[in-house]
Amino acid sequence: MKTKKHFSDLSRFELCLWITSVAVIILSFIISGGGNIMTMIASLIGVTALIFVAKGYVLGQVLTVVFAVFYGIVSFYFHYYGEMITYLGMTSPCAIASVISWLCHPYAGTKEVKVNKLNGKLWILLILLTLAITFSFYFILSAIGNANILFSTFSVATSFIASYLTFFRSPYYALGYVANDIVLIVLWTMATFEKISYLPMIACFIMFLINDLYGFYNWQKMKKKQSELTK
Repeated sequence: MKTKKHFSDLSRFELCLWITSVAVIILSFIISGGGNIMTMIASLIGVTALIFVAKGYVLGQVLTVVFAVFYGIVSFYFHYYGEMITYLGMTSPCAIASVISWLCHPYAGTKEVKVNKLNGKLWILLILLTLAITFSFYFILSAIGNANILFSTFSVATSFIASYLTFFRSPYYALGYVANDIVLIVLWTMATFEKISYLPMIACFIMFLINDLYGFYNWQKMKKKQSELTK
């Protein structure tokens, strides 16, 4: 998997979006005093993953696995145990499963994944699993003393929805992540009030939000293109 070749596939807009995301994160790290290097590393890996997920490239899912590990460690240090458990115990395994799923469903022999349309049964399963996981995690997080439990529980729910839709190659994965980004911006804003070194995490998820909105737009384009070419 040649990363350099993947970068050359980025459009001018996508390259500008990635460079801007990286610049914003590094600038926020400098402003925060350069305290926690792990937050910057996690953020940089994350925005790089998203630009390739937005293109439907498997590399994006591989980088998501790496991001989940770094983000889980950062979350642990701030006692966001829900985030740690979610990303290490759910997002990372789901990203690994998505790597396999996407590799098994390439579009016409390209690096691009084949966009899928979920049927009614899969939507019902998503609703039932989300309710069960959200309900369970609320009590688990209460028991272990998770910080900001309400927002952390919402984060678990939105993360699961996004991971589920990503595995099944639905364009709506991006909207799941948009919802998760908004929750995480709130969570890390609260953390930054206590420790300025977490400022890069706010910048990270603001850029995640922009990247995920682009991801939804681009996947809709991919879906339309693929459906027209297979008629």
